[in-house]
Amino acid sequence: MDESIMIVKDYATTYGVNILIAIIIFIVGFWISKLITKSATKVMTKSEMDPTLVKFLSGIIKNLLYVFVIIAAIDKAGIESTSLVAVLGAAGLAVGLALQGSLSNFAAGVMLIIFKPIKVGDFVEAAGVMGGVQEIGIFVTTLTSPDNKVIYVPNSQMGGGIITNYSVKDTRRVDMEFGIGYTDDIDKARRVILEVLSNDERVLKDPAPDVFVGTLGDSSVNFKVRPWVKRENYLGVYSDVTENIKKKFDENNISIPFPQTDVHLFQKSNN
Repeated sequence: MDESIMIVKDYATTYGVNILIAIIIFIVGFWISKLITKSATKVMTKSEMDPTLVKFLSGIIKNLLYVFVIIAAIDKAGIESTSLVAVLGAAGLAVGLALQGSLSNFAAGVMLIIFKPIKVGDFVEAAGVMGGVQEIGIFVTTLTSPDNKVIYVPNSQMGGGIITNYSVKDTRRVDMEFGIGYTDDIDKARRVILEVLSNDERVLKDPAPDVFVGTLGDSSVNFKVRPWVKRENYLGVYSDVTENIKKKFDENNISIPFPQTDVHLFQKSNN
């Protein structure tokens, strides 16, 4: 009987201490994990890293530290942790394979946030769609189309193709083309076009607009017209200049050819 009591006493002494140490590791480890996460968050914030990425990376750091503390505490308590680590590794691999597409979107999202080819408020064209950037998330980028539709683009598609950002530069060139008839005066048409451009205050003087004959079409002499404007004036200048040049061509008797078909009828003689 005394021997049994001694065995129980020895067991309780040995493992009781280990369990107590495991509890201390658990409590102190969680406290240190929170302290490290908080410090890492401050460092990332001071480095002006994107808030979305800061929040996500902080969560990853905290969870990894928590897992490490839990495994250390379990191991100290006398529970075999090797099997637990193996199970966690296998589960992680299975989850990774199942979420392969999501992980690809995540990686692309991190790249977009770090290298910043686009930012919130930019007007971009990517993945076959066009719109203003409303939000750059970890997995998807949200765009608002010009007709006010919300478009969700997976980051793997957004970052894996060509991105055209219309908001990076302060100025844009407006590319237009106007055709005149072969019998019309080329120099007169050029003067009319330059007059319309000079009368529009939104057209920049530097760089000066280019007006030149670009091609000789099937039925028209085609002018390339390329004024420079502030990016916010692009659409307004495009539409207004197009309308005003048409009006000025009409006033100056300059024709704008359009496709037409001539039909010739022949009367067959009975003789």
